[in-house]
Amino acid sequence: MTEAIAIRPGRDEDAEGFIALIDGAWSEFPGCVLDVDAELPELRALASHFAKEGGALWAAEAGGRLVGMVATRPLRHDEAYEICRMYVARETRGTGLAQRLLALAEGWAREAGAARMVLWTDTRFEAAHRFYEKHGYVRQGAIRILDDLSKSLEFRYAKPARGLVVEALDAAAAASAERRLSRILIDCVAAGGSVPFFPPLAPERARENWRKVSAEVAAGTRVLLAAWREGALVGTVQLNLGVPENQPHRAEVENLLVDPTARGTGVGRALMQRAEQAARRLGRSLLTLQTRADALAERLCRDLAWQEAGRVPGCALDADRTPVDCVILWKRLG
Repeated sequence: MTEAIAIRPGRDEDAEGFIALIDGAWSEFPGCVLDVDAELPELRALASHFAKEGGALWAAEAGGRLVGMVATRPLRHDEAYEICRMYVARETRGTGLAQRLLALAEGWAREAGAARMVLWTDTRFEAAHRFYEKHGYVRQGAIRILDDLSKSLEFRYAKPARGLVVEALDAAAAASAERRLSRILIDCVAAGGSVPFFPPLAPERARENWRKVSAEVAAGTRVLLAAWREGALVGTVQLNLGVPENQPHRAEVENLLVDPTARGTGVGRALMQRAEQAARRLGRSLLTLQTRADALAERLCRDLAWQEAGRVPGCALDADRTPVDCVILWKRLG
């Protein structure tokens, strides 16, 4: 697409363009039916509809035609705002328009006081799932069943909207976070992080790693924590609960990862502190951890009062295959 795309507040008189945009998107999926008057009459005056709900609506225009839209509105719980009516025309996909629209709606909601962002997306809209997951959203809760002509089933996605927040991911959330966590893992490997992979790490190998993690979360043998900073998923750490039978009081802290662009912002510290809290709630009183000597993880752990149990000379290989020492750390939880 060669025309410049301008984004402006949506208006009620954009109704025809909004309807055409949504109809075009839905027509890509067999069984998706748009009957405005029977099911979505608010599309006839969409700006007024969102204004009454305390929200906002935007339209993207190019060459006199609407090529994108997004809206947001406050919900009645958890200081949450919902992202609604997010559509872009087929010819604008891959131009960055979707990112611009989402960032605009999220920024507006954040300024309005949103602590959490929520959205619903049809289970058939797989490209949309990938887009939202790339931008830090994870699956939460049950599938919503709509009594509509399209026989819609919808996934609920959510994420913290502001500040530094660490949350535990259940199996569905862990699976939906695999793409974003894979990117973080790949970038940490490339930056020389203390992780058990050689650079460059192939995307499919990274995804395979996270699929195994998701399966263990589902089995209850692993806790996966994720950190968001200003709405971006930027870090993770795990608690391995699969310890020997005679060590039910212990958990192993593994794979502390922080996006290299977010280092030095307190993400790693927040993840480790949250890992300790999660371990306490699970009745674990002893944590252990192994990391490359002199790595960032070792310095952080020592700052958090972890103790050294010993060192294993040359137990790992660096990126250039040079042997490096590993340090074993532990911490007793009060």
